[in-house]
This record gives sequence, structure tokens and C-alpha cells, in this order.
Amino acid sequence: MSRPNLYPDLQPQHAFTCHSVLSPKTWPFDLKWLPPATYLVGGNVRDALLGRQAEYLDLDFVMPEGAVQTARAIANYHKAGFVLLDAERQIARVVFDHATVDFAQQVGPTLETDLERRDFTVNAIAYNPHTQQLLDPLRGYQDLQQHLIRMVAPENLKEDPLRLLRAYRQAAQLEFTLEPRTQGTIQQLADLLQFIAPERVQAELSYLLSTPKGTPLLAVACEDGLLRHWLPHANATRLAQIADVDRAAIALTTRWEAFGSELSGWLRDQQKAAGTGRSWFKIAKLACLIAPDLQMAEQELWQLKYSRAEVQAVLTVMKYLPQVQAFVQTDMPAREQYFLFQGMGATFPAVAVLTVAFGTPIQAIAPLLQRFLTPGDAIAHPQPPLTGRDLMAALQLPAGPKIGHLLQAIQLARAEGKISTPEDAIQFAKTLI
Repeated sequence: MSRPNLYPDLQPQHAFTCHSVLSPKTWPFDLKWLPPATYLVGGNVRDALLGRQAEYLDLDFVMPEGAVQTARAIANYHKAGFVLLDAERQIARVVFDHATVDFAQQVGPTLETDLERRDFTVNAIAYNPHTQQLLDPLRGYQDLQQHLIRMVAPENLKEDPLRLLRAYRQAAQLEFTLEPRTQGTIQQLADLLQFIAPERVQAELSYLLSTPKGTPLLAVACEDGLLRHWLPHANATRLAQIADVDRAAIALTTRWEAFGSELSGWLRDQQKAAGTGRSWFKIAKLACLIAPDLQMAEQELWQLKYSRAEVQAVLTVMKYLPQVQAFVQTDMPAREQYFLFQGMGATFPAVAVLTVAFGTPIQAIAPLLQRFLTPGDAIAHPQPPLTGRDLMAALQLPAGPKIGHLLQAIQLARAEGKISTPEDAIQFAKTLI
């Protein structure tokens, strides 16, 4: 028996363009692979109804039976990646070049039962691509229209307490508000979040730190007690600093567009890791939320399972921030600027945005910013005017640590304006040996 379209005033075949994820034309496989009782569910349907489009296709299908077999058949035919995510619950994933498609067996005797076990009503709308029918037993479409995040049931939040934090992340992502009863329930259950795997908490926190849209919801999440176990030092003053970082980033990027690219970047030798959401912008915000003591801060970061590179970055920012703040109070000589940049390394964008966020006028830090944004600057980006091989040939020296020490000394001398040419560098090196 076919289900009626629960939106009599909404006809999907007219409401959604061929670019929508509800259109099989956008999928990396043909609709014929899916049994008639298959439904597209979750965020895919929600975003399509909101007119939101993503660059990367991420689809979730639910079917009464045969989910793993369907996934395996599609993967074999298209020579795509296949991952059995949960053999007991019959969940599998097919990975294409530009799409990830999950297939899950329906939980419960009916699709309605499955939808009733989901987190929020806006994520509990299903779409049958064969019949172009929408199924919405929990009135999620009404909440979409009202821009509300409403829980399906308190028991569903208890079942996976990460959903407590996810409510705030999705509210930020969609620019929605939390329905009052839902927020009240989350406040009552907030302590359950401490029992969730730290990697999962970090992933939700990552989005809230990645965009100014997340800042107000991050503050509310902290006020509601969700992060008191993970970020015990995130008080009202520190959360206000997060908003100051947002404003400082906008001001600096408006004046130096190239700085915005640097702030949203990450370590050049770990560019692939940047896809996980790492950036100096988030490092700066994270430095506002953890303990001011470096040892305690390190413990909090390890507890949240941040990578070694991220932990070191935050600690470096905290160490050098006072020195950059002091820079504007004194006429710092080139030698000290050189060692300052050497110490900060790639973390400078995070240090700079925090310096401005904490009250330093932009014009006061402008000299350091100009240096950093000038690739050939001898202080911010020192390069010796000759190579180690050049030194060995000119001075008849063997390879060894001494060559490295000489090159470092030459870099510093060049930063101080004592030398400029390769010939100068060789003469300078002679005085050192």
C-alpha cells in the first residue's frame, strides 16, 4: 500500500530542480538499483526542502531489507569503495569519487517506527524517489518552516547523548533556534555528554568554532552545561573573547585579504588534514577556551583527542601571544623580531588575530602583519642567500652540523641588515670560523 504525500501543497517534482539531491539525476548510480520501498532520509531531505546544496554529495537510504546486498551490488558494478559499517544492524557505505552513500536496514517494523527513533523532527522526513512522495509523521516540515530544532523524544537524546551537542551545531548550521522544551530537556541531560567518545565531541565542537554563526550557539551550549566536563574554563568572559576573535578576523581580512587565506589555512605539510576542519582561526578560538596554565591546557586538549600538531599549535599561540602584545609597547629590534617569528612559525595568523581581539589596535600590529604577508621578508621568512653546498665549496668545509649553524647565523645577519649578497655571506661566515 503506497503512502500519501503528506504535503498536499508541495509537489516535489516541481519544487526540486534537477540539481537537488532528491533528483536521482544527481546521484552517482541509477535509481533502478533501489527497491521500491527505499526512502532517502535525514539531512539530505531536510537540506533539499530548505534549498540548501552541498558541493559533496552525502546520501542516506533506508530500506526494509537487503541494504547491505544493495550497497555491495552498486559498489561492485561501479567499482566504488564498499565498507560494511555495522553487520548486525545491516548498514553499509559506498564511496564514490564525489559522493558517499549509506544504506541502512529499517529499524522497526515500519518506516514510521524508524523515523520515530531519530534525533530531531527536521531530520525525520523521508522521501521515496520512485513515487516522489514525502513522509513526515512527526511534522518536521512545519518545524523547518518555523526554523526550529525540536527533539523527537527525550529517550532518543539519552540513547546517544552526542545528540545533545548536535542540536546546537545544527541550529548554528541552519541558523535555527532551539525549541524551548527541547532546550530544557538538553539542560537536564547535559551531564550525559561526558560519557561520549571525545573524538565525537570534538567533531561537533569543531563546527561551532569554525564560523561566526557557531559562536552564539557555542555560548548557549556552555551556559546550558554541555561542555563543563570537556572545557571547564569556558566561562562567560572567555566566550565573549570568541566573539571578539570573530570581529578581529573580519577587520583584519577586510584590510588584508591575503591574511584571511592564511587564517583559514593550516600547516603546509599537512594540507590533506585541513579537510578535517583544522585552521588557525579555530586554533585561536580554542586558545580562548582552555586553561590559561600551559600544563593544564595541554591536558584538556589531549582529553579531547586533538592531534599532536593541534596541541602544539595552541600551546605555541599561548606562549607567544604575550610577546606580540609587548611588541606594540616597544621598538623591538630586528633581531628580536627574527626570533619572535622563528618561535611562532606558522601559528602567526592565530597569534595576530588574538592580539587584535584582545585590544591591540590594528595599526600597532601592522608592521608584523606586513612582514608575514611579504614572502621574501628577511625577518618573517628568512632564507640564507646561499646554500650549504655553496658554503662547503667556498670555505673548503666538510658536511656536518657546522654548516647548519653557519646558515642560521647568516639568516640572522641578513635579517639584521648586516649582509645581503652571497659574497657578503661568505665573508661573514669566514669571520665565524
